[in-house]
This record gives sequence, structure tokens and C-alpha cells, in this order.
Amino acid sequence: MTSILVLNGPNLNLLGTRQPEVYGSTTLAEIEESCVAHGASRDISVSCFQSNHEGALVDAIHDARNTFDGIILNAGAYTHTSIALMDAVASVELPVIELHLSNIHAREEFRHKSYLSKVALGQICGFGSHGYVLAIDALKAHLDSAS
Repeated sequence: MTSILVLNGPNLNLLGTRQPEVYGSTTLAEIEESCVAHGASRDISVSCFQSNHEGALVDAIHDARNTFDGIILNAGAYTHTSIALMDAVASVELPVIELHLSNIHAREEFRHKSYLSKVALGQICGFGSHGYVLAIDALKAHLDSAS
């Protein structure tokens, strides 16, 4: 069975109440439930983890190397600042899809730069919470084509 880690970064624990006009009204718990259910319908085991701490996210990426077939990563603001997360993704040699709820390219200039895009398989942004389902399907298709 394919196994995927859905990894969420800082402030995403506040989804549903944090700037719903930008990020929507769906909570992180609802997104995680949707990911697990969608994965189960496609014979994919989905595990979810969220942290506001960069080091915890790096550790989760490292730990994924021997546990998961791929990662979906919404690094939040760390997307635009964290060389450590970029290096962690590059070092584990797992396919990673970079995910954003909002279209980061249509927002403030500083959000246009992503360190993760340099090492990610691809990027999905602007589709709100539905982006997670799209990312699961895209990662599964990639893993199936690689095997």
C-alpha cells in the first residue's frame, strides 16, 4: 500500500479562523480527515502532522525517509524563508509536492519566492483545501508511473 505524509507548517493549526477570506473556513482537522478518507478510497495510507516549529518539520521529513513513499508539504511561511526545509527535502530523496491553499503568485511579492520549489516534484496552489486531494492524486500518479 502506498503511504503518504501530509505535513503542515506554522499557523495552519489556525485554519478555519485565520483569515478565512484568504485560507477558507475549513479547519485543519477537516482537511486531515478529508486526506485520510480520500487516501483510503485510493488504497493509500495517509498520515498527517502539523508543527509551528521548523526543526520539528525537518525531523518529520527526515523520519519520512524510511516510512513513507512521498510527502505533501504545506510549509506555510517557511516556504519563503527556510533553506533548512529545502535541504531536508533534497536529502531524503522522496517525491515531495509543495502545497499552498492560496495562490502565492497572486499575493505579496515576498510570497512569490519558494525555496521548496527548487527541490519539490511540483507545486499546487490556489485551490483551497481541495488542493490536498489534488496533491494526493498527483503524488499517487507519480509513484505509480515510477514503479
